[in-house]
Amino acid sequence: MKKETGNVGDFPAVCICILLMTVLLVAYMDNVYLLEEKTEVNQIARKYILRMETAGYLSEADSIGLCRELEEAGVTEISLDGSTLERAGYGEAIELRIRGKLRGIYEIDEKRVSTAKY
Repeated sequence: MKKETGNVGDFPAVCICILLMTVLLVAYMDNVYLLEEKTEVNQIARKYILRMETAGYLSEADSIGLCRELEEAGVTEISLDGSTLERAGYGEAIELRIRGKLRGIYEIDEKRVSTAKY
């Protein structure tokens, strides 16, 4: 049985394919991390809308805690405009609105609506 001779021309093509697959993998992982960060913001918003249901509004202490947690999650330029900051009556609608930027690039606009249940 005779060995076939290799072709040097195949090597650059293989290297280019490996390089492209690496680039795709890195891009995919970056998107996965971005989704994970957005999910974390979503969970923080859920936590604070539940607190707001009990109090009937977003208190000053909760507002400070919310901003701190969002900053720890990587959100910048945080705005809570549109959130219920005055006590709502039992059964009235309350809203938590979070705007900002993830990684300083990607804009987020998280809106939660519920009713006061205190």
